[in-house]
Amino acid sequence: MAEPAAPPPLDLARAALFADLDGTLTPIRPRPQDVGPDAARAGLLQRLTEALGGALAVVSGRGLDDVDRILEGRISAVAAVHGLVRRTTGGAVIQPPAGAIAGPVREAVAGFLDVHPALTAEDKGVAITLHYRAAPRLRAAARGFAFRQAASNGLVVQDGDMVVELRLPGSTKADAVKAFMAEPPFEGRIPVFVGDDLTDEDGFAGAERFGGHGVIVGPRRPTRARFALDDVDAALAWLAASLETTQG
Repeated sequence: MAEPAAPPPLDLARAALFADLDGTLTPIRPRPQDVGPDAARAGLLQRLTEALGGALAVVSGRGLDDVDRILEGRISAVAAVHGLVRRTTGGAVIQPPAGAIAGPVREAVAGFLDVHPALTAEDKGVAITLHYRAAPRLRAAARGFAFRQAASNGLVVQDGDMVVELRLPGSTKADAVKAFMAEPPFEGRIPVFVGDDLTDEDGFAGAERFGGHGVIVGPRRPTRARFALDDVDAALAWLAASLETTQG
């Protein structure tokens, strides 16, 4: 199978843009908190949102507050925690009725980190992420712990790039695309989903269901994305070029 080619410029009059954050719009850092605001990136996304008539959503594994911190609150439409939490363009926040992961699971995570201090945990309320980027040797231990906790507590395991996440059952990135596409200003447009991680395959699939496609960012791997970009810089350059092409 041929490798995906570079994507053509976005048709801003007809497209709806869905973009992951880490590894797509922002570089991946050793610790999640090391990623911060960037004025040039935020300005580009704001101009794209205007050119798309508001049909731009960030679909990230991060929590909603963290997305807002990094993007300086410039983007209204956000699906956080891999689609589990969603904020509409009108500002309504939709999330699981259970609210948060139960205390005993948090206690188990704290105990696991005491045994494996090289791991770090990120608590998103409806999910807890174990990061093993600083200690790849602990991947199997982290995943084994996550699956045991999930089986005992009715949770779902979400694998990602050097992370494993325990989350409440609920919406995925594909579900987030579907929900946005049923609402203005996304309704009737052609979705383009841009992402780098395994979890973004759900987003690619969601875009395809509405006649759109995926764009994978970063190292090549088996994917359903139709197009590809080399890295974050290439993704931002493509978005900027799409804006310039449309606006002449």
